[in-house]
Amino acid sequence: MKFSTLAQEDIFSDKFGATSVAIIEDFFSVDDIAYMDVDKLAEFLNNKSKGRFADPHELAETIKKAARSSYRLPKTVNDSVNQVLAVSLVAIKALKKQLETLDKAIETQLALIPNTLQSIKGVGPVYAAGIVAEISDINRFPNHAALAKYAGLAWTEHQSGQFKAENTHMIRSGNRYLKYYLLEAANKVRVHDPEFKRFYGLKYAETPKTPHKRALALTARKFVRLVYALLRSNRIYTPPKGE
Repeated sequence: MKFSTLAQEDIFSDKFGATSVAIIEDFFSVDDIAYMDVDKLAEFLNNKSKGRFADPHELAETIKKAARSSYRLPKTVNDSVNQVLAVSLVAIKALKKQLETLDKAIETQLALIPNTLQSIKGVGPVYAAGIVAEISDINRFPNHAALAKYAGLAWTEHQSGQFKAENTHMIRSGNRYLKYYLLEAANKVRVHDPEFKRFYGLKYAETPKTPHKRALALTARKFVRLVYALLRSNRIYTPPKGE
């Protein structure tokens, strides 16, 4: 509501990053930005980003253009929006600080156990810790299929006589926390690992409806096999030769 074009366009990679938030906090309205001297705005952006933008002057021009194209709010409404945003941003900053503290604590605790899962490129300490914590003892699962079912990464079967449906739905049961960690980790791994990237691309091309969702679920199911093998053998991941 305060800066409509900034919210709609990808001017910043992180809308809750320091520079983006500073623009929302430090300027009363979009008119303050639209009529601001471009050199002063570029200096503001450079200071808030600590010099991370390659061309702050160009970015300043982009933001001024976005400000000019944004709709205007009446002053009374703008006052209320600023008050609500101020309270919301304080809460967001506090939560981000808590997350940073928790992430460091998780990383410290994970350092005490073998970094089996972290040997997979793309799997960081938080995802590795979440997977290990939810699985607990890997030996309680006889095979990777049992682990996948426990995580809810399995599909229902619809079969009648000689016919077996190809488009089945994922089961609704399972450990939703483990499922979340496996899906998120698989989404990172498929970016870094050539084999998982190839597999994801293949499944994405095969699926006409919701291709990313289904391709990611199938990639996560493949990822379960790797997780199971590594945890059972207590060894690190060694990508196939040539990858």
